[in-house]
Amino acid sequence: MEHGKITTSMADFCKNTCPVCTRARAKGEGLFYNFVKLEEGLCPACRSYKKVYGLQAHEKPSRKEPD
Repeated sequence: MEHGKITTSMADFCKNTCPVCTRARAKGEGLFYNFVKLEEGLCPACRSYKKVYGLQAHEKPSRKEPD
């Protein structure tokens, strides 16, 4: 499925730049992880991440994703 430019750029922000989401995915537990689980329904970047990558913003990818 093709996603729009804004949706893709917001998903990339969530994946690579967002200080909260990147720490939540890296650790997989703790304060940031729980915060992202709570707020991902409100954050447009987290919703875009789910649309583009098919994962919740707090979930670690099962394999290494190509950059």
